[in-house]
Amino acid sequence: MPMQPWFADAKLGIFVHYGIYAVDGVPESWSFYDGRLTRERYMEQLGGFTAARYDPDAWARLFARAGARYAVLTARHHDGVALWDTGQKGLSVVRDTPAGRDLLAGYAGALREHGLKVGLYYSHSDWSHPDYPTVRRPHPAPEHAGLNDNPFSAPPPGAEDPAAWRRFLDYRNAQVGELTTRYRPDLLWFDGEWERTEEQWGIDELADQILAVNPDTVLNARMLSRGDYPTPEQGVPLVPPAGPWELCLTVNDSWGYQGHDDRHKSVSQLVRYFTETIGAGGNLLLDVGPREDGTITGEQTARLEGLGDWIARHSDAVYGTTAGLPAGHHYGPSTLSADRRTLYLTCFDPPRETVSVRGLRNAVRRVTVVGTGAALGHQVTGGLHDVPGVLWIDAPAAGGTDPHATVLAVELDGELDLYRGTGRG
Repeated sequence: MPMQPWFADAKLGIFVHYGIYAVDGVPESWSFYDGRLTRERYMEQLGGFTAARYDPDAWARLFARAGARYAVLTARHHDGVALWDTGQKGLSVVRDTPAGRDLLAGYAGALREHGLKVGLYYSHSDWSHPDYPTVRRPHPAPEHAGLNDNPFSAPPPGAEDPAAWRRFLDYRNAQVGELTTRYRPDLLWFDGEWERTEEQWGIDELADQILAVNPDTVLNARMLSRGDYPTPEQGVPLVPPAGPWELCLTVNDSWGYQGHDDRHKSVSQLVRYFTETIGAGGNLLLDVGPREDGTITGEQTARLEGLGDWIARHSDAVYGTTAGLPAGHHYGPSTLSADRRTLYLTCFDPPRETVSVRGLRNAVRRVTVVGTGAALGHQVTGGLHDVPGVLWIDAPAAGGTDPHATVLAVELDGELDLYRGTGRG
């Protein structure tokens, strides 16, 4: 199926890591997998998970104010605790916590009420299911070399049980079936794929099952060969992936709620991540971790609202655009209007004298500051034969710049035409 156009147009999504790990503020799933605490101690958090102040409509309103067009919620992480009333044997906040209710239905309804696409995260792996550690991955990647030695992932050598593994796949497929039929997500965001091969996971069977229910479902690349787009984490790639892609980024250093983590990125830093990502053709999936009661911290709320304020002032340079200039033409990220006739140049620091663009063959009709409409003078100097001169744009007047990033709209006389040569030999 072709990629759904809404995804590339969305630019910003909100990732929500919400689960029992917020009770004690420990790393989600990994804290018992890595032995930082026992699984028994980790699961004691079930008794403290209340979702007492969980308000999905408040979430959706916040995400919309942030400028997001979709969100992704952890329906089930590697710990195996489902946020809905699954009919499969396994852990669920409905059956096993004081929350006692489905947390996905309200989330999906609230997002749609506010015009956002619905994403659900689901981990292929389940480190709590008795049938999960029953096969070993052949030749794991170096960064996961120890997975066959972890009892939550794999059995001892010679103790594999293919029948148990088939039971696990039936359980996983049934849970994914519940998600697709009950909530009809626009996006299914998988994880945990590194623990098995594509054949062991039965990826084709699962993908066919999902798409039979809704052929328009978007799947991330952790569905391996059946994924629609790659999902790098925690850093803008220097060479962006081909086609649509998405950067997953935490507001602080943690995916889920960890009360001691006060290393929150500033709004200016988030604007930088965002503009660098969309300027390279990607979406930013910005992660927050609610407390166990369902509230999002004031620090994270302020970051989302600050980013949303910036996006609202510069929406023309965000929505309906594509990746901008390749590196070297402008010292900063840029985007390009859908008709390829307007360049949007991002300047992180207030320009002192001029802003330059190299290799632009087009004539420039006018240049304005996005958000204020202030017109800026411009001229071209130099150039020889096929090599165009440098476009110099006058810096905005004092007080005419944005505190986080200033964007200049450069209107061209036609579709963008760049010189990419090496000059006279």
